[in-house]
Amino acid sequence: MIEYLAQQLEGISQLAPAWGFVLIFVFMTIESSFVPFPSEIVMIPAGFLAFRGDLTTGVVSLDLLFAFFCGLSGSILGAWINYWLAVKLGRPILHKYGKYFFLKEDLLNRAEEIFRSYGDITTFVCRLIPVIRQIISIPAGLSKMPLGRFTFFTGLGAGIWVLVLLIIGAYFGHLSGELSYLDMVVKGKGMIHDNFIWLIFGLVAVVIAYSFMHKKIMGSKASEA
Repeated sequence: MIEYLAQQLEGISQLAPAWGFVLIFVFMTIESSFVPFPSEIVMIPAGFLAFRGDLTTGVVSLDLLFAFFCGLSGSILGAWINYWLAVKLGRPILHKYGKYFFLKEDLLNRAEEIFRSYGDITTFVCRLIPVIRQIISIPAGLSKMPLGRFTFFTGLGAGIWVLVLLIIGAYFGHLSGELSYLDMVVKGKGMIHDNFIWLIFGLVAVVIAYSFMHKKIMGSKASEA
């Protein structure tokens, strides 16, 4: 599937100088919603093109910055779509009809299980984990998680993910004079796979720190009460 999508988007990438930031925003919104669409085929080439000066401004630092914010904004909008679908439709409808819109029941059950077990922090952690990345927004909506907290944790996780992909793309732009769209995606996914263990260690450290601070703050409030 990734190979097919990469081949299709390679032609669209010719529009990058004029429409690059709009395309990044649109495709990352799709990726972050319930539609299965890998972010690697958007943000890695965006980093490559930005580093090569082939996006809108032609200034590397500006193109990377704008690409980051467009990718992040699209990710948050797509997550909002899932969140509000869950709020408005509710669990019975999503579980009954979700399979017709790429929302498999086993994935929905798994996302709900994770959210119930670990709470708000999962909207951050799961943004960096394949497969469950988009779906975790749904149990957040079902549980009526405050939108501000949802947006903060989602934006934090999505921002890290977008930045990692952009850096990989820029790294390829630094190394290679010519690299096909598909090569960028395949090599980028390989780098992520090979170094995923370090990302997991980082996530564990963040969760431990968050849990410690949360318990300390809540303990202080309980003592005051």
